[in-house]
Amino acid sequence: MRKILILFILVIMVASCGSKRKIVTKKRNSKTRTERVVKAPTTTDPPAEPVGVPDEVVVTKKVYASAVEEYIDVYSSIAMEEMRKYKIPASITLAQGILESGSGQGRLSVEANNHFGIKCHGWTGDKIYHDDDRSQECFRKYNYAKTSFEDHSEFLTSRGRYAKLFELRQDDYKGWARGLRSAGYATDRKYPDKLIGLIERYKLYEFDDVVLENKREIITTSNVTHEVVKGDTLYSLSKKYNTSVDEIKALNNLSGNNISLGQILIIK
Repeated sequence: MRKILILFILVIMVASCGSKRKIVTKKRNSKTRTERVVKAPTTTDPPAEPVGVPDEVVVTKKVYASAVEEYIDVYSSIAMEEMRKYKIPASITLAQGILESGSGQGRLSVEANNHFGIKCHGWTGDKIYHDDDRSQECFRKYNYAKTSFEDHSEFLTSRGRYAKLFELRQDDYKGWARGLRSAGYATDRKYPDKLIGLIERYKLYEFDDVVLENKREIITTSNVTHEVVKGDTLYSLSKKYNTSVDEIKALNNLSGNNISLGQILIIK
């Protein structure tokens, strides 16, 4: 009986062990996917300035009450310079220029820089033809207005018939005005009165006083002149004097950008 019991217990134990399954837990390998995010850099720099957009340039042009006043303002310094060189009253030179050039707006002055209506007698330079006493008479043509003033001075000083004028005082504008007609400069009987009228109306005699140092008050004009030296260009002068190329060309009646050594330019 005891053997049977022991045998029964062994059978039960064998059955119990065979029924058990070995459970194997397999750990699954896992991979972590990493995505790299690139963040755009930040900056505190200001936005770039637009390229090729020039700064606004404001050019103020002087406004004159009349063409005569503009003419005086532009050419008075040249007239005084000629007075210092040739002893011709600046008032006479200015009055003649105003009268004969139509205040710088006549055809001869605009197209030929001829402010005094000087004709071609003995002239070998450029010419322009214009109706005067006769049809299509020959007149001198200049590159620069200042050359016209210089030629006017040389015209008066080189001809004997005007010699008596230089015996007059330089501030005797009335004597000069009458003497010019007497010497044959003009055929118009009212020519002296026209010159005197302009001189007195616009006080051109004050420029004579400045040259002769007779005036207590200093006359100030807006004229600035420059003598061209090597390396000068209209552009460089415009930057130097804070003006524009077009303004310099207009003041000097220049059609192009060429300038020459020793040339006196009116800047502003």
